Amino acid sequence: MKKIVVLVSGRGTNLQALIDASRSGFIPGEIRLVISDNPVAYALRRAQEAGIPTLVLDYQSFPSKKAYEAKLLEVLEQENPDLICLAGYMRIVGKEIVQRFRNRIMNIHPSLLPAFPGLEAQRQAVEYGVKVSGCTVHFVDEGMDTGPIILQATCPVFEDDTPETLAERILKYEHQIYPQAVKLFLEGKLEVRGRKVFIRGE
Repeated sequence: MKKIVVLVSGRGTNLQALIDASRSGFIPGEIRLVISDNPVAYALRRAQEAGIPTLVLDYQSFPSKKAYEAKLLEVLEQENPDLICLAGYMRIVGKEIVQRFRNRIMNIHPSLLPAFPGLEAQRQAVEYGVKVSGCTVHFVDEGMDTGPIILQATCPVFEDDTPETLAERILKYEHQIYPQAVKLFLEGKLEVRGRKVFIRGE
């Protein structure tokens, strides 16, 4: 069984989508550990209720980002997962971790990258006045939301949308395409060539 580790910071709705997809057999893999930099993240409760081991690496308790990253890398190397999934993880993954797990770290972002990277993507989209938004699953590289794109889904942006209403609409698509991307990866169907991700058999 392929091993997945999930990094979280918040409420964990994408974690829940991955848990559900793993339990149903849609994803041919098992979430072995959920790690949070935030000790009060609701995602930890979701993991515990699903019987998944959790680990808190409270960012505030480390003397520096470097020290936190070193501990996180140590834990990840011990687990040696086939795939690391960021699910509402609010930190940029350090270069050493990216290099150690190159093309084995995935993230979901609530915009059609490369548009609106970083924080509050939905607010950026509403304020910019776009007519279409969506979400992107991508491999993580050394930049912020700049890695090779795996899957995207689109949804309309309405004239009376707020960042909150748009976020809720996009979230439904996130819960669909994240498990789909993980499934493709664990089935060995993704191939990265430069900036492009090719899906074998499609």
